[in-house]
Amino acid sequence: MKCHYEILDVKRDAGDGDLKKAYRKLALKWHPDKNLDNADDAAEQFKLIQAAYDVLSDPQERAWYDNHRDALLKGGISGDYEDNSIDLLQYFTVTCYSGLGDDEKGFYTVYRNLFESIVKEEMEHGKVDEEEEEEFTPFGDSQSDYDSVVHMFYGYWQSFCTRKNFAWKEEFDTRQASNRWEKRAMEKENKKTREKARKERNELVRQLVAFVRKRDRRVQAHRKLVEEQNAEKIKKVEAQRRQQKLSQAKQVEEYKEQSWAAMSELEKELQQIEAQYGEEFGDVSESEEDELDMDMPGNNSLDGDKLTIDYYDDLFCPACDKSFKSDKAMKNHGKSKKHRELVALLRQQMEVEDDSFGLNVNGKEGIEAENEEDEEEEDEEDKPRQKCVAFLPFTWLSGLLE
Repeated sequence: MKCHYEILDVKRDAGDGDLKKAYRKLALKWHPDKNLDNADDAAEQFKLIQAAYDVLSDPQERAWYDNHRDALLKGGISGDYEDNSIDLLQYFTVTCYSGLGDDEKGFYTVYRNLFESIVKEEMEHGKVDEEEEEEFTPFGDSQSDYDSVVHMFYGYWQSFCTRKNFAWKEEFDTRQASNRWEKRAMEKENKKTREKARKERNELVRQLVAFVRKRDRRVQAHRKLVEEQNAEKIKKVEAQRRQQKLSQAKQVEEYKEQSWAAMSELEKELQQIEAQYGEEFGDVSESEEDELDMDMPGNNSLDGDKLTIDYYDDLFCPACDKSFKSDKAMKNHGKSKKHRELVALLRQQMEVEDDSFGLNVNGKEGIEAENEEDEEEEDEEDKPRQKCVAFLPFTWLSGLLE
């Protein structure tokens, strides 16, 4: 059977006007009355022209013909269809090629010719324009660039979708349906059959592409190159990571040293502040008091057995021979154990001297009175401090008595 479009010499997307114009032109040319010398051949050709125009001028007939054109051209849809598609199964073996070169029986030549044949079949069974034809990426040869040829080829063919409609696989002729419901049921079953055939074809081509890709030396070389590059990148990343860890450790160490230095300076400042407040409010230890009072003016000096007074005021302790800067310091000093011991010792000395000179008339009464005064000073911290006679050196008191 000859294609209706080829008989009328029009394209497959020709409109009604183009069909009518082509039909009139060919009908006048092959009409039997105008071909008396070759009437039989002219009549046969005129009959084909008339049948082609009848089918293509009817929208429904034309749609059915477009869907079943391949089957009709190769034996009809009655089961006599002769499928002359390429048998792809014979290419799923290494025996179909000899060597991995570009010679006639080599790997790249055999499969390049195979994929070109598949493209040709697709173009014959489907409407393919120039833009769609460019989508079929060539297989290339053993020296083809990976990025521009090899990668593009496998990128397309690994998701291959056939343009064949497989109408010759249909089981029912919808033109023989008695009503529209029966026709719809036939069309539904025919669609399932076509889709199944299309899916099988796509899977077969994709499996073939995977088989070829696994044995393609160009892909293997590129994979090896990528692995080497990745290994080099990993080394660089690990080196950078180690360097970063060392840098962080160094920063942490420097930070610790700086913090220790800062704490050392802070401790010094705190000690200075404590010393300053201790001097001001008397909150210092005995050793610190001794150091602070060494250079103060008014401190008493010993010259032999005599005790001379160089400086004296309200904040001076004659018993301990110390001066103070505040009432609080003086009061804290009066509560200290060392001060009390010196005061008791001083009193004993005074009693002994008084007895030797006959001055201790009241004796025990005076001592008891002084003890009562000391107890009153301890219990009443907020009362003004009064001068204690016991605070005065013995020689000075003796001078007063005389």
